[in-house]
Amino acid sequence: MGIQEGPKKLGSQIRAGTLAVPGVFNAFTARLVENAGFPAVYVSGAGLSASRAMPDIGLLTMTEVATATRHIVQMINIPVIVDADTGFGEVHHVNRAVGELESAGAAGIQLEDQIMAKRCGHLPGKELIDSKAMSLKIAAAVEAKHNPNLLIIARTDARAKEGLDGAIHRALTYRDAGADAIFPEALESAEEFESFANAMNDPAVILVANMTEWGNTPLLSVTEFSQMGYQIVLFPMTLFRMMAKGMEEALDELKKSGTQKALLERMQSRSELYEVLHYDGNGQIAGVGKAGMSWKR
Repeated sequence: MGIQEGPKKLGSQIRAGTLAVPGVFNAFTARLVENAGFPAVYVSGAGLSASRAMPDIGLLTMTEVATATRHIVQMINIPVIVDADTGFGEVHHVNRAVGELESAGAAGIQLEDQIMAKRCGHLPGKELIDSKAMSLKIAAAVEAKHNPNLLIIARTDARAKEGLDGAIHRALTYRDAGADAIFPEALESAEEFESFANAMNDPAVILVANMTEWGNTPLLSVTEFSQMGYQIVLFPMTLFRMMAKGMEEALDELKKSGTQKALLERMQSRSELYEVLHYDGNGQIAGVGKAGMSWKR
């Protein structure tokens, strides 16, 4: 799948049904998601930050996110949605960021309406920019894209500060500014998600839900979201948290027993790893060295 094909493929998948999209933080986890049969991946800002031992407070640079996106896009054949946080600054920064991320192969780009020193969407103390300022960012993002199928996703964190009505008002404003998709962060019940979807009342607008663990939102299923009219359900940190817990448990066992013998059955084997890497163990990587082929398989 070429860089220009990702947005078109994502759009066709959305039209076919609600997508479950796991969060990833590098090309290896993205390859696992693809191999498991998921339709797309989400480059999670929280995951990228945590993988660098940093909190999710907007410390990543545009270059770091674009580089991670490019590495992921190069290694998989499913669309990539990218968390661009607050757009790395003001209107001009957003315009450039969208150009860079689209060039890296993003099929969708998410922007949020927090101030630049952002916080995790499910923590208290969030501060928002003015809805007019966010609308200007969205307009700049729309203007920057070259591929008309590139999805510009506007996330609002207003539920915690302005209530559900405030979040709906902002979402309608962002839709009118040109956002292709609307992402209400940290709603607090299935009833709120349903009310939000009903208030949008626009079949042309794609609705995005976030299923993070231990947040303000109850853990609803993809089927439940689909029935309410949401087309994308993100699972931004599920893989990271499973990985981190597994590594902690492995380290405890290794420290306690001095051997990894008890862990072998819980590990991915060498041959399974090579399968993910498209490597035959004899120095050959599938597709590499053949004219017109790439790292993808």
